[in-house]
Amino acid sequence: MQIGNLKISGNTILAPMAEITDFAFRTIARDYEAGLIFTQMVSADGIVKNNFNTLRLLTFSRNEKPIGVQLLAKDPAIVAKAVREIVRLKADIIDLNCGCPVPKVVGNKMGAYLLTQPDLLGRLVKSMVDNSNGIPISIKIRLGFKAKINVLEIAKIIEDNGASMITLHARKRSDRYCTEAQWEWIAKLKESVQIPVVGNGSIFTGKDAMEMIEQTNCDGVLIGRGALGNPFIFKQINLAQKGIDYNPTINEVSETAQKHIDILEREQSFTIHFDRAKKNTIWYFKNYNGIWNLIEQIYTVNTYSELKEAVVNHTKKLNSGFYPDEDLEVINNKFKNKVLFWLSKEDKEKV
Repeated sequence: MQIGNLKISGNTILAPMAEITDFAFRTIARDYEAGLIFTQMVSADGIVKNNFNTLRLLTFSRNEKPIGVQLLAKDPAIVAKAVREIVRLKADIIDLNCGCPVPKVVGNKMGAYLLTQPDLLGRLVKSMVDNSNGIPISIKIRLGFKAKINVLEIAKIIEDNGASMITLHARKRSDRYCTEAQWEWIAKLKESVQIPVVGNGSIFTGKDAMEMIEQTNCDGVLIGRGALGNPFIFKQINLAQKGIDYNPTINEVSETAQKHIDILEREQSFTIHFDRAKKNTIWYFKNYNGIWNLIEQIYTVNTYSELKEAVVNHTKKLNSGFYPDEDLEVINNKFKNKVLFWLSKEDKEKV
């Protein structure tokens, strides 16, 4: 897939996700053939002010390339300075988030709010392009802010101001994540611009991705929630496009979960990373029987070695058919509505 002067292998992209796409998560996604990965979303203002926590999120290794950085911004002058800093770090692509629906972000006139300010959005894109030293600029958008769908108008402005790619999350901001994505708008967008279009929304399996590509003719797919506990989706999509079926075995899932835990342990920030190790472990096994038993075990462990031991024991039970069949579709639907599905009100007593 060609994005400006950047060529990536394949057409699968790992979405930037706050408190999720850290070094460990990105490493595993790269292992399973994600063509492009992103750091966590960062504030342009935080970069310019040398905020420690912001700069920490920008850290990446040479082995992770090609890698992108996604910015939150609302001021063309500030985003220009932030882009120049990212150029110095040698990122491969720089993205502007115009789709985040979170009230705190929108309330600060960033993210999806920019869909209501086409002129400002155009100035932001131009400022990024003018200061990127040739690094491709991509923009992530939604269909619109509320009732009005203005995606085609917005896309024209983005293209005219020099962006190299548009990613469309095919929902309005008001939809959040509660409705099915309207993929037909990805097809309309693809027909209306000359730059690559990446589709996003309601992709949880390789089959979902293939259906999106076939229905919309999009150039690539951006995977967010569908990659939680499922880095295998990137390999699944790549092989499906070659006519090859692939699904990981229980043992492969287990080994990958343990590798993920090992990488987080090496990062050596116990308070942050141990909690992430627990969350990711639950996500890896959410589609298998016995998930509530595993969650109960995970809540009792206090060390990385205990967590890995719980994974090993759970895997043995899965392989022996120890657990009775559960209605996994119920859990899958809970996950789609809330990724921390085990913390939903009706399930608190179980964990």
